[in-house]
Amino acid sequence: MSFVVYLLIVLLALLVGLAYWGGTFPHRPLLVLMLAPTFMAAWIVFLPDIWPMVAIVDVVIAIVAITDLFSLRAASKLTVERNVGLIASLGQPQKVTLTITNRSKQDWPVWIRDGVEEYLHAEPAEFNVVLPGERRASLEYQLHPKRRGAFELAETYLRVRSRWGFWNRYLTVPCHSTLKVYPDMKQLGEYALLARTNRLSLMGLRRTRRVGQDNEFERLRDYTIDDNYRHIEWRSTARRNKLTVKDFQANQSQRVVFMVDCGRMMTGTSGGVSLLDHALNAMLMLSYVALGRKDQVGLMCFSNEVHTFVPPKGGGGQMNRLLHAAYDRFPQMVESRYDDAFLHLAKHVRKRTLVVLITNVIDDVNAHQIEKHLTTFSGRHLPMAVLLRDHSVYDAVDAVDNELQLVEKLQTSPGAKPDTTPFDNVSDQKLYEAAGAADILTWRRHVLADLEMKGVLLVDAFPENLTGQLVNRYLEVKARHLL
Repeated sequence: MSFVVYLLIVLLALLVGLAYWGGTFPHRPLLVLMLAPTFMAAWIVFLPDIWPMVAIVDVVIAIVAITDLFSLRAASKLTVERNVGLIASLGQPQKVTLTITNRSKQDWPVWIRDGVEEYLHAEPAEFNVVLPGERRASLEYQLHPKRRGAFELAETYLRVRSRWGFWNRYLTVPCHSTLKVYPDMKQLGEYALLARTNRLSLMGLRRTRRVGQDNEFERLRDYTIDDNYRHIEWRSTARRNKLTVKDFQANQSQRVVFMVDCGRMMTGTSGGVSLLDHALNAMLMLSYVALGRKDQVGLMCFSNEVHTFVPPKGGGGQMNRLLHAAYDRFPQMVESRYDDAFLHLAKHVRKRTLVVLITNVIDDVNAHQIEKHLTTFSGRHLPMAVLLRDHSVYDAVDAVDNELQLVEKLQTSPGAKPDTTPFDNVSDQKLYEAAGAADILTWRRHVLADLEMKGVLLVDAFPENLTGQLVNRYLEVKARHLL
């Protein structure tokens, strides 16, 4: 009996060693085959003479299992190459091709799973193929990125089976690739299409009436009957002996700098998307519009330090710089240092600029910092505060308000009890929540009023409506020649 125990301990140690160092595990057929001597051993109590047969069966199974174990291929017989683009868009499918080469002469059944993070969401996630000997096979799947950032695809995982199917070996094949997931730029294409067809109102953008006229000289041209006589350039007319007028264009090469808060204020979510993602989408959309109007756009991302700073520039290449600076920014649970951010901006931006601060306000400390630094800039630059609303606060007030209106209608109907008030039909918890939310909204209105009184432009919007309202505010600034 002790010999059998020692033998089981040795076998168990061998299996653990194979699993730990070789990544090899017994497969289901071997486990089923091992049940045969187990059932036979149960009859030894009734038939003591069958123990030699049980021993023979054990030996045969051991020989077969060991022989099949040596048929497993090594990882050196396989090579994997991954073909994937360097850049992907958030939420858009990205094609990936895996090329697996079998350097052995025998066919090789294999299960393949690429080493991608859960945020990339591969479809299909796994392949089950038979690799022909000395051949290669190409497998295609799609990634659906669910988060921005840079992802390292370093390995591919394979599970191979032995010749008779008694063993599985798990292999890790190095295969390095880098994939950068940028915000989805689909909205930029939609803007360009709607702008060409004069239907920007479908994106929430409204026409802004220009105050006065454009005052930046563009060129001289011949006078036509519809031109304003005040625009006649008399010196050029005398020199050419022909009426000549000045043409004017909208102010160009003005500067817009975004200051995007990446601290604790932006860690919330709205509609399953972080507040920072909403802010970056709106920032990129307005950057596209401003660059199209020949303005210069810059960007600063900061939290407890300044993470990235893109100086304001114009031209087509600036959009790529803004994308590269913002794609891997994520909110952090740290207190934002507005003093360092505004000091950095003051050192690097000297000319008059529209400074757009995108953040959230939830307490007096944060509100005081925003008011202190933005109002300091109001003389030299044109400050704009973009503050994101919290749905939960507004919903708490709206829920009680709608319920009270419904109760009032019911009480004014015939047969209602005159001795009750609408509040008697609303739960205390909802009333407490609504009272707290109303207090927060009152405080928030005071903060906004103080900022506006001190010369700060405001955009107060829900995150999903931020893009349209921010672009409209920029167009209003341009139309009123505030910059």
